[in-house]
This record gives sequence, structure tokens and C-alpha cells, in this order.
Amino acid sequence: MERGGEETGNNSFSYSIETDVPLNYIGNLLDFIYQQYILPQGRRFSDASTRRVDDVPSLTFTLLDSMGKPNLYVEIIGSKPIQLKILPLEDAVPEKAIDEVKQDVVIAVELFEEKVRASTLFFAWREGQEIVPEEIHGKEKKPINRLFLETQILLFMVFIGLSVILFLILGWLTPLVLIAIQFLFVFYSDRFTERIADWRITEENPSIHILEYRLPPEEYQAFRERYSRDTLMEIKKDIYEKSIVEKGEVNCETAHQVFLKYGFDCKSEDLTAKKVNVYQLVKRAASEFGFSMPKVVVSNTMIPNAAASGPSPSRGVVLITTGLLVQLDEDEILSVLGHEFGHLKGRDPLLLYGLTAGEYLFRFYVLFPLFPVIFLSSLFFFYFWAVMTIIFFIAKFFEARADLLSAIVIRQPRVLAEALEKIGFRRLMYERTPSYRFQEWLSLDPHPPIYFRVERLEKLKDPTQIKQPLVQSIKDVTNGFLASFE
Repeated sequence: MERGGEETGNNSFSYSIETDVPLNYIGNLLDFIYQQYILPQGRRFSDASTRRVDDVPSLTFTLLDSMGKPNLYVEIIGSKPIQLKILPLEDAVPEKAIDEVKQDVVIAVELFEEKVRASTLFFAWREGQEIVPEEIHGKEKKPINRLFLETQILLFMVFIGLSVILFLILGWLTPLVLIAIQFLFVFYSDRFTERIADWRITEENPSIHILEYRLPPEEYQAFRERYSRDTLMEIKKDIYEKSIVEKGEVNCETAHQVFLKYGFDCKSEDLTAKKVNVYQLVKRAASEFGFSMPKVVVSNTMIPNAAASGPSPSRGVVLITTGLLVQLDEDEILSVLGHEFGHLKGRDPLLLYGLTAGEYLFRFYVLFPLFPVIFLSSLFFFYFWAVMTIIFFIAKFFEARADLLSAIVIRQPRVLAEALEKIGFRRLMYERTPSYRFQEWLSLDPHPPIYFRVERLEKLKDPTQIKQPLVQSIKDVTNGFLASFE
């Protein structure tokens, strides 16, 4: 999200923070930061004030250290992008304190954007294909994409349950049969991914068009009650025919006229349009990695996510959600694609398949014959938890390597860090608590904590000097976990 981060001549630090909200919302954004960030933590701040210079709003405040002494002077200028300036008021202000203030502002901006998105109408199109409705509350898809498409661990969990049933039927052949079935799932995972998507992206039809209209919360609720899902689909079709088909892109003025046709007089300044050439972004990432162009599909859900699936780069498929296209700019999308291509380059689905299959065979053919009491008592639950924790912890090595590969190949580690801050800002909030950080390391999530990934990427000076990304990632993840004890 933030661009820059350079130290200026007067020993201050300056950042540019991109935001999706229109310019006429910036004043509300600064008020939100004051109300939600500064006031609830009044003991940490002093001299908070707002002002306007040449009609540009700004918010200034002083951050106090643990002893109540002025530590940092902070100014947030409400331009587009937002300008953040941090001036140390002491000679030895820790770099960590500056980073935390910057991240606090980033999180506050994302919280405000989330609030705005909650009362925003989203319309997305892909030329030449069926018009489908947006899934606003598609949270159930996120863990499926993350676990199944990226690491295949979901299969391991499903087969745990199936093995109990099949063992009663097939006996000791059960593990071999299930491992063979799991391998077929992994080998053909690219086809499964294509099936769950809404649109296929091709060179002939490479772009996704997105229209957003922001309403106040009370008007949004009234709008949803007045206009049914079918009516919204009719509006989508009309805008598509009158703008994309005729003019090649979404036109806000045309969209305004269509809304009027259906009895809704929207404000033009709250309408924004975006066109993303998804095909070119994926092609650029594939070219950087030296891969042939994979299949590209889009799921029309507002949950930001991306995934790469397939047994190898030549059989890869990349899935992107429209939510990711809405929240990230093109450089950030490219870096996220670099992360996903890192999974393909490392053949992570096959590695995780081998790991889970090996544990499964060991459990049935070695551990169970020697220690059957484990599987016939409550000890099995402890064993299952311990094994799953270890497997998910090892999966964090591969996720960390995918971050490094994106940094090495795409050469934008800070941009990937910014994308992670945008997508994972709520986890960043919770990870400020040391106990929660430790919990995140041992959670059944293949990803390392967001704070670790962001800090690691931001500290990378020259990622091209890293010769063994997996070895380096194992070291970094292990050290990050041990540091959580401190």
C-alpha cells in the first residue's frame, strides 16, 4: 500500500499510501482515523488537530513514549495518495516505533475502506461471457482456495475421515487406495480449479471491468431492499451493452444513465470504474519466471484471493477473484501472482502431497501395528493435533519460499508486503498481541503470520543474492517462531 518510506533531509520519514476511496471521502477518512485510532488510545497521543490548507485536509498528532514524553510527530495529509510524514522528536527513536506508526495508519485506512466497501455496489464483467452476479459474502470459498488449491492439505483432512469408513470395507488396502485417489486429485487439480471459477481469461478477452458505486450505509440498505437480485442483473446487462460492448470499457456517465432508467439517481462523483488486463499481468509474471502462459480463471467474489494450482508449471492454472482486483493496484497484483507462481515453481502441491501421503502410510503400516492403543484411545486426538500442527508448520516453509521467489523474480518485495498488509490487515491488528503471534505460528494455517511476512519482505535489501530460497525460508520461519517466545 505505502510507496516510498524514504528518510528526508530533516531526519523525517515520508510515505505515500494508496487508497481506493474517492477524493471526496478523504475528509471522512481522517475523521475516522481520529475517532477510531487516536481517541481510544488517548494516553498515547497529544496535540491532535485537524486543519485544511488549500482545501486539502490534514491530521497531525504527537505520539508519546512509555514515559509520556513526546516521541514522534505525525502528519497525515489527505491528498490522493495520502501522504504520511513522521518526524522523530528524540535522537534515538527505535525504527520499530516508526514502523508501528506507519502500519497503524495503514490499518486505519484499510478499516475505513472496509467500512466503505460494506455499503458499495460492485459490478464486474468479463467481455464475451455470461454475466454472473457478484458473491458479496463468499467467505466459505476462501479456505477452500487457500488449502485445496495451494497446499492440498484439505485432502489430507478429508481422507482422515474417509479412511475410517473404507478401512471397514477394504482392510489394509485402504491407505494405498486413498493415496492413489489423492494423487489423482493433485494431478488434475488444475481442472478442478477451472470448474469452480466463473470466467476464463484469454488473449482475445483479457480484461475484467469493474464498476463501484458507494452509498451511505442507510441508503445502501434501502437500495438493497428496493432492487432485487434480478433487477441488479438487468442493470448489469444494460451497462454492459451500452458501455463495454459499444465503447470497450465501463463508462461512468453511461452507467449513471442506466441507473436513472431504473429510477435511481446516483451521484456521479461516487461512481468509479476500473479495467484490469488480467491476461497481460499473468503473462508478465509467467514470462519473468520463464513459464509458458498458464490457464487463467476468475471467480466473481468480492473476497480478495488468488491461487495457483496444478502438478507443474506446464499444467498450471491461476485463479484470481474480482475482490483482489478491486483492492490491489496492478503492481501489487503482479507481486501476488509472483507468490502464486512461486508455488508452481517449487511444485509445492506435490511436495505437500508427498508429506501427507508419507505420514498416512507410516500411520497405517508402522505406527498402528506397533501401538494400536494410540488409535483406540483419546491419545489419537493428541497425535492427530500434533501431526497436523507439524504439517502446517512445514507448509509455512513453502509459503515463505513463495514470498521469496516473488521477491527474487518480480523484484518488488516491498510491493508484495504492501499487498499483504491490505489483504491481511485484520490479522495484523490481532498480531500486535504477543500471545496471539505465538498462537498464529501453531495454528492450522499454512501461512506464517502476516507481521512476519511483511517485516521479512520489507527488510530484503537484495533478494537476488539468495541462492537457496527454501533453505533460507526454513531458517527465517524457524527464527520467527522462536522469536515469538520473547
